[in-house]
Amino acid sequence: MSLPEPVTLALSETGLDPRYVEDLVRATLEEDLGGGEDVTTTATVPADQRAVAVLGSRETGVLAGLPVAEAVFAVTDPGVEIERHAADGTQIQAGSKVLTVHGRTRQLLLAERTALNLASRLSGIATATRAWVEALAGSPAAVRDTRKTTPLLRPLEKYAVRMGGGVNHRSTLSESALIKDNHIAAAGGITAAFQAVRRAYPDLAVEIEVDTVDGAREAVEAGAGLVLLDNFGVDDVLEAVKVVDGRARLEVSGGLTLAQAGAYAATGVDYLSTGALTHSVQALDLGLDVIAVEGH
Repeated sequence: MSLPEPVTLALSETGLDPRYVEDLVRATLEEDLGGGEDVTTTATVPADQRAVAVLGSRETGVLAGLPVAEAVFAVTDPGVEIERHAADGTQIQAGSKVLTVHGRTRQLLLAERTALNLASRLSGIATATRAWVEALAGSPAAVRDTRKTTPLLRPLEKYAVRMGGGVNHRSTLSESALIKDNHIAAAGGITAAFQAVRRAYPDLAVEIEVDTVDGAREAVEAGAGLVLLDNFGVDDVLEAVKVVDGRARLEVSGGLTLAQAGAYAATGVDYLSTGALTHSVQALDLGLDVIAVEGH
């Protein structure tokens, strides 16, 4: 069964693949059921009962993943009716109402944990990203994510970064080339690695990761359009900016903290990238409360 048209449209408008989301939701619900049924809900809730539930935020943050949460409710109950009170990418306060959901009580409770898990995690990513964006305000630098994402959730997590105002790095290994230390070691050097990629893929964007200023010089002289400065201190970044002298875009990565963001952005680099946006983020505290039961 496919998702209802309004849910499919909402997902498509965000750039998410509705089929991917539906398959993920169904797999996650099946994981929660464990091949059986929700024994507590089956025992306590009449099969024909209907209810109204409110999904709300218990803390201040930036929303992301509402169309995904709506997909969860729609998979469990195709006849569900949903009112949206906020939009992805907006900041909400603690106590804010996000969604009102009208549907069969059993199905609402089945969807509850999966919808909250996904929306809470994505909103946590958007909230963390927004903090980085605000820390870089006034500089030309943007914050980028990495491929350090939860397995099978990458499209959702990178979407959440965008909702926070961040910029996506490559999503897949085939999208662009990122020459790292192990590639350099295997190819016999920075220039050799770049030339090998250029021969194999003449039109592909190529980024080279380096860990010294001399490495940055060699990378730009080889022809790289983007150089990643890995684990550089601020002073070394300043030196690399002078050496590169506008011939390539520069990205700083490796152990960055929010407290350091302004200092690194002030060096004139184009990007700060951090895996912390996705690999160690704190979920936003969202909850679902049944506020009315039909006939009660």
